[in-house]
Amino acid sequence: MDVGFLLRGLLVGFAIAAPVGPIGVLCIRRTLADGRMTGFVSGMGAATADMIYGTVAALGLTAVADLLAGVSLWTRLLGGIFLCYLGVRTAREVPADRPATVAGARGLLGAYASTFALTITNPATIIAFAAVFAGMGAASGVSGYGDALLLVVGVFSGSALWWLLLSGGVSLLRSRVTPGALRWVNRSAGLIILGFGAAALASLL
Repeated sequence: MDVGFLLRGLLVGFAIAAPVGPIGVLCIRRTLADGRMTGFVSGMGAATADMIYGTVAALGLTAVADLLAGVSLWTRLLGGIFLCYLGVRTAREVPADRPATVAGARGLLGAYASTFALTITNPATIIAFAAVFAGMGAASGVSGYGDALLLVVGVFSGSALWWLLLSGGVSLLRSRVTPGALRWVNRSAGLIILGFGAAALASLL
C-alpha cells in the first residue's frame, strides 16, 4: 500500500467539499442557529456520501456509475423538490430568543440524514468526482484494494476536514449573531437553497 494515495484522497475530498453550494449554506445556517456540533454533523452527512462516490471512482465501478446516470432524472427531481422544501422551511423558521442547547441524538441524526440524502441524490457529485479524479490523476497507479482503501479514507478525511473547519470558523461568530440578524440569515439561506432547488428542477426541462 502506498500512503501517497491517502494524501491524494485528502486533496480530492477537500476540493470536492470546499465549494460553497446548498450543503455549505445549510451547514453555515445550522451552525449559527444550533451550534458547531449540528453544523459539523450536517457536513459529515455530505462527507459520507462523498466517501461512497469516492469508492465508485476509486474502484472504477462503471456499472454503478452507469446505474446512477440512468436514474439521474429521478434523483435530480427528488433532490430539487427536497431543496425547495428545505429552502422554504429555512426561510420561514423563526430563530429562538436564546442560544440553542446541544442537539440531542435525534436532532443530530436528522441533520446528518438530510445532508446525506441531498448529496447522494445529486448526480453532479459523481461528475465532479470523475472530473477531479481525472484531473489530478488520483486513481492512477492503484494496484489493489489496499491502495483504493487508502484513497477512499483520504477522500472522507479531506471532506470531513473541510466541514470541521467551516463549522468551527462559523461558530466563532455565533455569539455575535442576534436573533434579528439570524432571522435574516434564515431568509437569505432559505432563498439561496430554494434557488439551488429551482435550478435543479429547471435542468430537467
